[in-house]
Amino acid sequence: MTSSRTALVTGASGYIGGQVVPRLLDEGWTVRVLTRHRSSMDDRPWRDRVEVVEGDVSSADDMRRALDGADAAWYLVHSMDDKPDFAERDREAATIFSEAAKAGGVSRIVYLGGLHPDDEVLSPHLASRVEVGRILLDSGVPTAVLQAAVVLGDGSASFDMLRYLTTRLPAMVAPKWLDNQIQPIAIDDVVTLLVGAGSLPAEVNRTFDIGGPEVMTYREMIARFSDATGRRRPVVVTVPVLTPRLASHWVGLVTPISAGLAKPLVGSLVHEVVAKERDIERHVDVPGGYTDFDTAVRSAMRTARPDTVMRNLALAGAATAATVVVGSLATKPDSNWYRSLDLPDWQPPAIAFPLVWSVLYTDIAASSATVLNALDKDGDAAGRQAYLKAFGTNLALNAAWSWLFWRSRRPWVAAAEAALLTASSADLARRAGRVSRGSGVALSPYAAWCGFATVLSAAIARRNPRR
Repeated sequence: MTSSRTALVTGASGYIGGQVVPRLLDEGWTVRVLTRHRSSMDDRPWRDRVEVVEGDVSSADDMRRALDGADAAWYLVHSMDDKPDFAERDREAATIFSEAAKAGGVSRIVYLGGLHPDDEVLSPHLASRVEVGRILLDSGVPTAVLQAAVVLGDGSASFDMLRYLTTRLPAMVAPKWLDNQIQPIAIDDVVTLLVGAGSLPAEVNRTFDIGGPEVMTYREMIARFSDATGRRRPVVVTVPVLTPRLASHWVGLVTPISAGLAKPLVGSLVHEVVAKERDIERHVDVPGGYTDFDTAVRSAMRTARPDTVMRNLALAGAATAATVVVGSLATKPDSNWYRSLDLPDWQPPAIAFPLVWSVLYTDIAASSATVLNALDKDGDAAGRQAYLKAFGTNLALNAAWSWLFWRSRRPWVAAAEAALLTASSADLARRAGRVSRGSGVALSPYAAWCGFATVLSAAIARRNPRR
């Protein structure tokens, strides 16, 4: 047992760090975690077993304080965003960390980088991770830089991208580099190697390539994921014109992964990422051997939260379509009654109404599906039910206006009902905005148009008092 040793883990609130901490505890380490916000650790089951230090890797004072008395340190942070200064930020943070580790007498640094070829121009994010590894290796503190490709585990961004692309699209047009060779690795194996690297001999200061037992293309990973989860394989057609930037926006559109996060993930796939050596196996044992791809996928999916995106899109789309049908059954713009009405001069031309409503109905369905997806992701069942109630009430009021105006021919009643619809639409936009700011903004034109419809309905009622 190694109970006398103290480990500092940075990035403990992230996916990899959150897996490393409990394994270190199980191995007998005394664990200290660094986080910018102490509250980010509150939901961790191991929270009461670790020392929590608030601080930032970009602060030399914070790093000296966090590393004081640490025997080994796991550096598991890097920028996964699309801001132009991410490489500089990572460079400065790694330099500050390495200098503090050297000054504090730390005997081992462990870092997780990315697999990469040696003879190609790397994507900016992958190049930055290589640079961070080099800074740590040059720190004067014995360092192990483990380099991995796609990590297979529930919560891994690279796994999430694979999962959602495979499960949400029956067919896809994808970049030609989907046929590049990749060596994925299961999260349990990554954690085993990372924790084991903390006990490497002092003379070991180098990079290690790590990968699972199989090498395959991303196209093959999509097919194997489908087979392992009992799904139909999607049709994949590759084209040579989809750049990493365009591909990242495409990924951001069809998966929950933002385009900013997708960019570094996509950028790493431009290269063939296969382990060139397996020297880590001379130092760290993986009990039972490395996990095969199918087993890793099935293990990850056992804990993965169900993807409700398609269900929510179908629900919101069907409800909105039903509203359109019900409303259109009552709408009679060519009736003699409507032609006899005295209409205000500022009323838009008849062609404007179907065009505007077509856009608004699409917006209502898409925005509401997005809100429901966000609520499901947060596990907010009560919020979901409340939004569905408001959504259903709004659509019922929407359809009812047509029947009150066109069939009942009661303009004043229709105007009053339109006012209720406006209030309901504004409330729907407010509710949506509390969950997804973009959805709230997107629903605002709907509320505004309903407000205009209220004014128009009231004007028609005033001009036709006997109607």
